[in-house]
Amino acid sequence: MNTDASIVLVTPCYGQASTALLQLPVQTLRRNSRNIHLLCNRPCPARFSITLQVVSTHKTTGSSRISSAQERTELRALGQLSSSVGNSAPQGAQRRAATPQHPPGSSARPQRRTHPPGSSALLPRPSAYREEAARCHGRAPPALPRCRAQVRGTGGSSAVSKCSAAERGYVRDRFVRLLAGRSRRRTALIHRGYYVRACAVDHCVQDFLLKTSGHPRRQILSLGAGFDSLYFRLKDMDLLHHTVIYEVDFPSVACQKATLIKRTEELSALVEDTGAEGLGVTTAFSGKDYRLLGVDLSELPKLSVALDEAGLDTEVPTLFIAEVVLTYMENSRSDALIQWAAEHFSHACFLLYEQMHPEDPFGRVMQQHFSQLNSALRSLSQYPDREAQQKRFFEKGWTECSVMDMNEFFTRCIPEDEQHRVQALEPFDEYEEWHLKCSHYFVLTASKGMEPSWTPLLSNVTVPPHHGPIRLAGSVSALACAAQSEVLGLRRYGHHSALIKPNVILTTGGFGEENGHHCRMRSFHVLMKYAGSWQTRCVKKENPDKRWGERLYHTVSCLSDSLALVVGGRTSPSNAALGMLWLRFPKICDDSGPGDVIVEPVSLQPAAEPAASRWRHSTTEVIFKGEKYLFMYGGRSVVEPVLGDWYFLHIPEISCATIPVEGPVPEGRHSHSACSWKGGVLIAGGLGAAEQPLNSVFLLRETEHGFRWQIVETQPPLIPRYSHTAHVHDGKLVLVGGVWFHSLRVPGITIIDLMTGLCLDYTINAEHLEWPLMLHNHSSVFLPDEKELLLIGGGGNCFSFGTHLNPNPISLNLSSILTSH
Repeated sequence: MNTDASIVLVTPCYGQASTALLQLPVQTLRRNSRNIHLLCNRPCPARFSITLQVVSTHKTTGSSRISSAQERTELRALGQLSSSVGNSAPQGAQRRAATPQHPPGSSARPQRRTHPPGSSALLPRPSAYREEAARCHGRAPPALPRCRAQVRGTGGSSAVSKCSAAERGYVRDRFVRLLAGRSRRRTALIHRGYYVRACAVDHCVQDFLLKTSGHPRRQILSLGAGFDSLYFRLKDMDLLHHTVIYEVDFPSVACQKATLIKRTEELSALVEDTGAEGLGVTTAFSGKDYRLLGVDLSELPKLSVALDEAGLDTEVPTLFIAEVVLTYMENSRSDALIQWAAEHFSHACFLLYEQMHPEDPFGRVMQQHFSQLNSALRSLSQYPDREAQQKRFFEKGWTECSVMDMNEFFTRCIPEDEQHRVQALEPFDEYEEWHLKCSHYFVLTASKGMEPSWTPLLSNVTVPPHHGPIRLAGSVSALACAAQSEVLGLRRYGHHSALIKPNVILTTGGFGEENGHHCRMRSFHVLMKYAGSWQTRCVKKENPDKRWGERLYHTVSCLSDSLALVVGGRTSPSNAALGMLWLRFPKICDDSGPGDVIVEPVSLQPAAEPAASRWRHSTTEVIFKGEKYLFMYGGRSVVEPVLGDWYFLHIPEISCATIPVEGPVPEGRHSHSACSWKGGVLIAGGLGAAEQPLNSVFLLRETEHGFRWQIVETQPPLIPRYSHTAHVHDGKLVLVGGVWFHSLRVPGITIIDLMTGLCLDYTINAEHLEWPLMLHNHSSVFLPDEKELLLIGGGGNCFSFGTHLNPNPISLNLSSILTSH
């Protein structure tokens, strides 16, 4: 990974929200492990676990994230570490301090830590929490099994992400930073993910408070609350009239949060500390309208007794909240908790936020991430989708139940002006990962005994449904390409692949893996088919300092067997001034034997250069009155999130030409597909101005005096999608992969008969592949003679779960479906 890296030392023994004991460069750790001891400078238990997490600062965005599991190293340190300054750690601990991998030659700087105004620059001593635990429980809480300690730690990580989102203006929460204990900048993608989660919870909670405002008493029970700030936000907004909030988490987390509340004036001022005496040994903190309990949720009898002792009333309207909590429990225990809530409370509501769809490519990466953290998502095996979760609640005694995935919630329940506000907060270009993340999380609301019924997920917003039936016509098997040599350099996304001559494919740009690092790709790559298999050829780049710019989301148009034009692209979402350049390959070898390929980037300054400051656009060859033009359409720019304009670039001088265009103008879009057909161009799908996938297909066809837009009707209607690729063969438009909002399956192959409009979908059978096949941000090349479709690269940053890059090219034989269609 091509990043600046540093080390954060955390001790799960005391909960992640306040255990970032130090942060220092990777290289410092390698040179002298004594630094760890000097900066800790506090007593530690005789046996404890240390986790070293590489925090990566992406050079593309300048934002930080925890690196993938391969870049994490866990240490087990045995023996007492001296707390006196100047003494080094025991030699055994030093030997066990395995160093995480990081890019050779990368600069490693400690990130400056910030603290809330008036707070101490150092976190409270661990002994202070154990003293508080002794007061709460009469003794220190026993050490949890490692898996539960890891589950407990997810709450701290979540609090830090919420804190980062609040600091960037996504949510209004001045309390989360006081509870998170530290601040660390997350990516825009993480910010959006936590924003929509916070909106879903707040939307449902405030709806509950509104619908029960006529009751003399009501209560909210937050299960696995961690360091959430819900109580303080509602109290600050004066929304807790006649309402008591109960929060439950592991004993150590509850006592740690209680200590933070007591020591932070801004928090304690909102809570009248009435003392926990007489409310049971599990109550860590008690206020006039707030109870904080330390109980393991998997131990239902203890939970029931603790809540009864704390004053929870089973006869008043009660809202249960579980944000990514029940999924970590054994299904039998979480089911029992759901059923207990329905049976013991007369007027009950339940709010659940969790993951789903574990078996598609994104879901497999998501599952692997949590498994590697020793925090497996247990509920997914039995409750993999919305329908299964809804059935679960009905069977456990709930009479009303509604479910939405987060794409639906964002579209239907968040006002349009608020959507626009969030979309404009910071540079953003990870649409695929954002929508995939949202399609793998859901919000569920259930109720019983409520009059009127509690239905917070019903919306007055009318939008097309995302979950209509898919008309499947069959499947196509995906096979890893047969190659006589290892295929290197194609683990990338946001690149472009072009057939520059028969059986020779040139791939340029994108973000991926190069020399063991994640970076914007500098190298070109050539695949050449020889003796029936694909081979990698060495690419020699002449004049390498010319304006290549390490581009993403550009286009490459081959104008001859020795010349191609590169248009647009970006380095980051705030830098797209890359313009155009030629790629010359005069000495390219043929497919008769091995040899090197020489590619020479050549700068040019055509009059159309300013129009090329865009990315996620298309450039397609069209013919008007016998002359060739490149039709540049759509995309986005630094200023405009969606472009709907077009240019005709005359070949070969690449000058703008004015050609009249009539007909219904397509709405602006980017990440669409474009194919040449009958001298015109076919535009399909894309992402529109509202960040919603489109399903329209347009043909720009030549007329006597110019061109005319014509709508291509399909039956059944094309499922909206974007980030796909497309090809035309024998009057059929072939769409490949992409992203859609349909939750039942991922896009495969769609074939549209351009004569009849018949539209059929085929799944891609990837069971023979050993890795998840992600078909977005990919490229594809169609070989018409063999009817073979070659899929190259693809993938992306899967939210906070790590980056997935398809490792090898994939071959699809389309002869059967093109013929049968």
